[in-house]
Amino acid sequence: MQINISTRDLRAFVHLAQQRSFTRAAALCHLSQPAFSALIRGIEEQVGGRLFDRTTRQVELTVEGQTFLSAAERLLQDTEAAVSDVRDHVARRRGRVSLAVLPSLAAGWLPPLLARFHQTHPGIELDVADVLSDRCIARVRSGEADFAIASARVDAPELRTEPFCADDFHVVFLRDHPLGQSQGPVRLSEVARYPIVQLARSSSVRQHVEMAAHPRPLHSVLELEQLSTVVAMVREGLGVSIVPALTLFHFGEQALCARPVQAKGLRRRVFLVRRADRALSSAAQGLYELLMANRP
Repeated sequence: MQINISTRDLRAFVHLAQQRSFTRAAALCHLSQPAFSALIRGIEEQVGGRLFDRTTRQVELTVEGQTFLSAAERLLQDTEAAVSDVRDHVARRRGRVSLAVLPSLAAGWLPPLLARFHQTHPGIELDVADVLSDRCIARVRSGEADFAIASARVDAPELRTEPFCADDFHVVFLRDHPLGQSQGPVRLSEVARYPIVQLARSSSVRQHVEMAAHPRPLHSVLELEQLSTVVAMVREGLGVSIVPALTLFHFGEQALCARPVQAKGLRRRVFLVRRADRALSSAAQGLYELLMANRP
């Protein structure tokens, strides 16, 4: 037999069990007494037994009614807790957002925005992975990240990719370097005359630079994983480095200078990537809207 008892029915039953009066319980449920009596009879028919002993002077729970009361109160509490939890998530009082983002954005542009989001929604847990593009995409594909900001456009049916921002490239060097004798943009062919401290081949920065320089090879003296290490090497005069504009805050030292680099195709496009088959949670949607409204 299919059971069809609603929370309204359970609440009516609990009111009658507490009030021991059809009149008072019906009033609490905003029902007429005949309608309320019919509702209680319907519940008893659903469970297949009497839940109340009725006399002209009082109403008492049967043994079966006592058993059902405990279950009904528990079900109502669980339902109210579940609804409250969902409302908290929808209102962005609770929840969790997981974001994968390029290190160049994670270190400079992102922190103030995350701080603003956390101040507005302190109950939402934040998870940030500062990883290279391939791992950004992998985290979205696997469901580890709600969305990612990466420098790779992915054409896959399960992913949705939208433009986020674009980034020019600069060469950074010691103040007394020959490149410092002029100001303004410098051609990549001129930069290529000097030893270059490069990021690892797996980085999108390295890939963009080498594609723009092709077929002319660059004179790489070092290949490094971390921008902070690149800064230290350039500071010590081991070479110059070509980096996106969004990373220039790493090189903000008096001993260093930067100039824009001109080369065909030397422009990094950055994308926001998310699952195409899943809607963002309310919390993730809130962070998504904040980041899109404050793109670099």
